[in-house]
Amino acid sequence: MQTPQSLYPTDDTVGTMTDLYQLTMAAGYFHNGLHERRACFEAFVRGLPPNRSYLIAAGLEQVLHYLTNLRFTDEQVGWLKDQAPFQGISPAFFEYLRQMRFACDVWAMPEGSVFFPGEPILRITGDLIQSQLVETYVLTCLTIQVLVASKAARIVWAARGRPVVDFGARRAHGPMAGLLAARAALIGGCAGTSLVEAARRLGVRAVGTQAHSWVMSFEDEQEAFLRYADLFGPHTVCLIDTYDTIAGARKAVAVGKDLSGVRLDSGDLVSLSKQVRQVLDEAGLRHTKIVASGDLNEFRIAELLDRGAPIDLFGVGTEMVTSHDAPALSLVYKLVESEDKAGVMAPRIKQSAAKATLAGAKQVYRQYQASGAMTGDLLARDGEQASGAPLLAQVMRCGKLQMAAPGIQRLSDRARDQIAALPPELRELSSAAPYSVTVSEALRSLQPNGSDLSVE
Repeated sequence: MQTPQSLYPTDDTVGTMTDLYQLTMAAGYFHNGLHERRACFEAFVRGLPPNRSYLIAAGLEQVLHYLTNLRFTDEQVGWLKDQAPFQGISPAFFEYLRQMRFACDVWAMPEGSVFFPGEPILRITGDLIQSQLVETYVLTCLTIQVLVASKAARIVWAARGRPVVDFGARRAHGPMAGLLAARAALIGGCAGTSLVEAARRLGVRAVGTQAHSWVMSFEDEQEAFLRYADLFGPHTVCLIDTYDTIAGARKAVAVGKDLSGVRLDSGDLVSLSKQVRQVLDEAGLRHTKIVASGDLNEFRIAELLDRGAPIDLFGVGTEMVTSHDAPALSLVYKLVESEDKAGVMAPRIKQSAAKATLAGAKQVYRQYQASGAMTGDLLARDGEQASGAPLLAQVMRCGKLQMAAPGIQRLSDRARDQIAALPPELRELSSAAPYSVTVSEALRSLQPNGSDLSVE
């Protein structure tokens, strides 16, 4: 019997976590003597999903981990040699793969940064094979976390200061996606996660209550609550909608002062939360919080609060960790400069319809009012002096890390502060508002005549 496979990549097997054409191009570059020519690639978003006016940068830490560990094992190289497309490839190329270690320069926006279409959030410059080869893994690391962090930020904003907790592990697209989504949700402002491994790794609070199965395992609902409280004391949160929600609330108050919270997972959350609040207050449990969950998103949360629901904390799962209303992102990784035959870095541009790019390595400068409010961004050539705060910082030099990984709270604080600095109309949930992103004259002069300079 064949042993089951986990199919999860490990640090020593990430080399082949890429699309085939990355490796066929690598072989082609090597065969044509182009592999040591320098090239510059940038990752950016072509456009915003519906109802989005901004995005949150996330996923850089996992990109850097991948780049630090990028290599090909003897087994992987041997497997590649046996594949039909590689039968005519020189043995020298496979030896190159065996010896290769990532040695490029990497610049990036810090995680938690607000960014907009056309702005590079990552720039990699180095040997053509290395800077090209990493595209697939880089994009998959960034895409899921940008989507979830941006969705989480909207949900946290809609909650108006009430904590939001990630409840999405079981709804994520696989266990690894659940870990990445939990991390991204924390960057977006969530106060905790139900996923224990994410909490352990990231040093944050693990949050949970109980399931309907716990209540149903006892003959009496009140006994289920009391037995739970016997074990967990002041950490007791009871799920009260297994049968009748208001009757469940009246039974839960028997826990007394150790009842930290009650959770509502179904029904008319506005009406039920108001009635439950009354039951708790009449029992002298004004400190007991009401937790709401069950297919929540930013629009539903805003509606609940607008209607006066006395909910203290929101547990959000499916809608957040899948970015349900916008599950895909036009994040791309494009060549913007490469060495010519004379060894001079020359601008490269894609001009196909609806997919045109801006040539040249870039820096993004952000403009602020004296009050700290953001007023617009400038796309400039790398090395160009411009007014404003530069957003891309060097995080790797010749493949060596140039910074320690920030803690998750620091990333969350950055996202919170930058969202607060946005023009108010960009924080609206139901419509997308424009933000000024302009192109410097120096960058403009680098583009071929007739190139589309729009960055929207």
